[in-house]
Amino acid sequence: MEKKIRVSETPATALLRAHRVVFTEHRYAYMAHGGAHHSAALLGVDPFMVIKTLILQDDDAKPLVMLMHGNRKVSTKNLARQIGAKVVMPCTPEAANRHSGYLVGGTSPFATRRSMPVYVEATVLALPQILINGGRRGYLVGLDPQICVQLLNARAVSCALED
Repeated sequence: MEKKIRVSETPATALLRAHRVVFTEHRYAYMAHGGAHHSAALLGVDPFMVIKTLILQDDDAKPLVMLMHGNRKVSTKNLARQIGAKVVMPCTPEAANRHSGYLVGGTSPFATRRSMPVYVEATVLALPQILINGGRRGYLVGLDPQICVQLLNARAVSCALED
């Protein structure tokens, strides 16, 4: 019988367990700048169901979280329009680490250091299950995407662009 290898607890998994969320754990060999395409290929899943957690900021430098399909890009112009901001842009990696409490490449939307508004591409919520970062590089958790709405109060937006 194959031994199940469990990843040590992260703030994200601690939050999920505290809320009795059922999730699966998926480890893979992390590669810098590999992105969701890399993790999807190693795990044998469609990159559309691997959700990346992006830390962005508005024109007042207020951070926000965007959850997007692994094989899509964010139209920051469309996102800004939908959330009532003049502009939305990516945070620097250092700022993203500071706001989230996670290293870039291991950013989870759950249990971030700073409370930030969370936006999710609307089509993510239509999936039966997603793989999303569990708070460590090379570690995804599988769960129902509605958990993002329930625990994070994520607001649906439509700002996806083909990758």
